[in-house]
Amino acid sequence: MFSYNQPQRNTGEFLKEIFFGRNVLSRLILINTIIYLIVNIIGLFSSLFNLTDSNALNPLVKILALPADLSLLSSKPWTLLTYMFLQENFFHLLFNIVMLYFGGRIFQEYLNQAKLFWTYIIGGIFGGLFFILSFNIFPVFDSITSQSIAMGASASVLAIIIAISTYVPDYSVHLFLFGKFKLKYLAIAFIAIDVLSIQTDNPGGHIAHLGGALWGFIYSYSLKKGKDIYKIFYKLYLPKFTWHRKAPKFDTSRPKTGRPLSDDEYNTRRSATQEEIDHILDKISKSGYSSLTSDEKELLFKTSNKK
Repeated sequence: MFSYNQPQRNTGEFLKEIFFGRNVLSRLILINTIIYLIVNIIGLFSSLFNLTDSNALNPLVKILALPADLSLLSSKPWTLLTYMFLQENFFHLLFNIVMLYFGGRIFQEYLNQAKLFWTYIIGGIFGGLFFILSFNIFPVFDSITSQSIAMGASASVLAIIIAISTYVPDYSVHLFLFGKFKLKYLAIAFIAIDVLSIQTDNPGGHIAHLGGALWGFIYSYSLKKGKDIYKIFYKLYLPKFTWHRKAPKFDTSRPKTGRPLSDDEYNTRRSATQEEIDHILDKISKSGYSSLTSDEKELLFKTSNKK
């Protein structure tokens, strides 16, 4: 769907990068895929052994999906987090993976992995809250609230897309069959589609998407104004949580040898370095330059000389 300048890779390398890249984006995609497989395997066995009625919800969906009914939600509060990793339909999963991958890659060109992770999580929570509030406020949903559930990564994905579209609105991408578009126009199109689709057979899903989109806009707008809302969460996000080794320090005493970095490796190294710089700057603002270790001072010096 999206395309932009990327190094040429064969299909195997491309799929390996999507699912097993050493970065948060790949881990989010992998988690969604694994949960999809588990849900459908459990559903298959439940059906084969007549463990559930053919029209009943998948047993795992009952546990992980977000209910609109407040009494059900009170007994399953964890669903506000788990629903955003849950897809039961293959094409729902495929669409979300494609959108997450390409939106996430653009996001990581300008912002680091910690920001991507928290945009996914908080965007999903915002979408879930929009879903719950709408079904308990608007009378049109009164007759279906008790049976309505939300599932899927769409709100989180749209939060990421709207966030990066707000941050770099004039970034251009090529859409298959449609040509070149700026991100800001794609963002407007996505939001318009969801607004106009609320009256279809999936109102809860589209309302959740709009909640995620709103969060993406709020976060990116505040970031452009110099305020990082996620700062309070960064202590919860450790570099090791990105499932990759800490980026090695650059050795300037000898020429670079070996194969060039892949696009994934380059983005991973750059994101890891940016996270270290953010931590160092935060430390300076709290305790002053003298509180830095020698390694931190060296990294800050090298980074400033590159700019």
